Amino acid sequence: MCRSRRSDAGAGNWDYTAAVAKRTRKHGDDLVGASRLAVEATERVTEIVQEMHTTIAGGPALLGAPLAAPVGAATSLVYGSIRGVTRLVGKGVELALATLTPLLGESTPGPERETFLAALNGVIGDHLAATNNPMAIEMRLRRAGEPLVLEKEALSGVFPDASRKVLVLVHGSSMSDLQWTRHGHDHGLALEPELGCTAVYVHYNSGLHVSTNGRALDALLERLVAAWPVDVGELVILGHSMGGLVARSACHYAEVRGDSRWRAALTKLVCLGTPHHGAPLERGGNLLQRLVGVSRYSAPLARLGKLRSAGVTDLRYGYVLDEHWSGRDRFAHHGDPRAEAALPAGVACYALAGSTSAEGSRRPAGDGLVPVASALGRHEDSRLTLDFPEPQRWVAYGCDHFDLLDRPAVFAKLREWLSAQ
Repeated sequence: MCRSRRSDAGAGNWDYTAAVAKRTRKHGDDLVGASRLAVEATERVTEIVQEMHTTIAGGPALLGAPLAAPVGAATSLVYGSIRGVTRLVGKGVELALATLTPLLGESTPGPERETFLAALNGVIGDHLAATNNPMAIEMRLRRAGEPLVLEKEALSGVFPDASRKVLVLVHGSSMSDLQWTRHGHDHGLALEPELGCTAVYVHYNSGLHVSTNGRALDALLERLVAAWPVDVGELVILGHSMGGLVARSACHYAEVRGDSRWRAALTKLVCLGTPHHGAPLERGGNLLQRLVGVSRYSAPLARLGKLRSAGVTDLRYGYVLDEHWSGRDRFAHHGDPRAEAALPAGVACYALAGSTSAEGSRRPAGDGLVPVASALGRHEDSRLTLDFPEPQRWVAYGCDHFDLLDRPAVFAKLREWLSAQ
């Protein structure tokens, strides 16, 4: 049995040495990130209020909104000055924080901050990345929340007994790698002694497009395999929720790139509550946005619906490739544009769904977020149905989306699947 020195989530004797990049954070960076968001939020709200003010004061649409021009000129001056002052204040705050940052010090972020940042990135992570906000998460591999340095000597320090079998865990939307631990249980750590493997965890910005994260994961796993202390004989991926989509996307781009060492080593892929064909919650959000936009008086409020991230809108139908979203207005209402996106060839693929219904239900409900059919890869269009063999599909009854992370029955099924030769 090969394991790292850290054998449980609570152990405090893991010898990091120089092998990890400590996850300290500068308090000044947090304040800069928060101030930028405050300025951007004020500007967005000001734009919405201005548009509603102009629409309402412009007069009836039936009469051609006769007051629109003078009202527009007046409101432009008023609201323009508000935006100008807001930007000026924002720049002043950033300049002041740049001076104060060295004095504010650093600290190791606690679990509450990690949870908050993961949720924030899930909702507006694409915007954070596009504006270089310090609160944007960069994809990396971690262990117990500590970033791994992908160099052979560094990894040997963290994993002196590194196994040739590597288990990679990919978290879901608006979550972090730390949230694999639930009620004291972590599938990755629990599987290590069972499989004789070493577990590493992906930490990523779930607000980016799934395919963007898929490409990044492809590159990251290639670096991991090259730097691993021993030759990787087998690589297994366990993805929860969106994590399964990101893993499938990474497989695709590794195949397109060709000559991928990690893809050649991949033997098994387990998707845990993954919305392969989308989630109703995002489709409902898209419909609500359309309804708000029907009236010209409420239409400006529809902009609020467009704050949700690219990662969130990818969950409408389960996009995993660039071509699923590229060249389309992601907020527009349209049907499922996906072509076939097959499971990775030569890999044993498994789909595990949660259902809040009792076992034996004729029409089992989903897990509260993902329908059973979507999680199992089934689709009414046979071209889109994913070819999971029936023995490699399973439903956990009486189990919601997050219960999948710690239910004993789910762990038992994972152990059974991943132990099989």
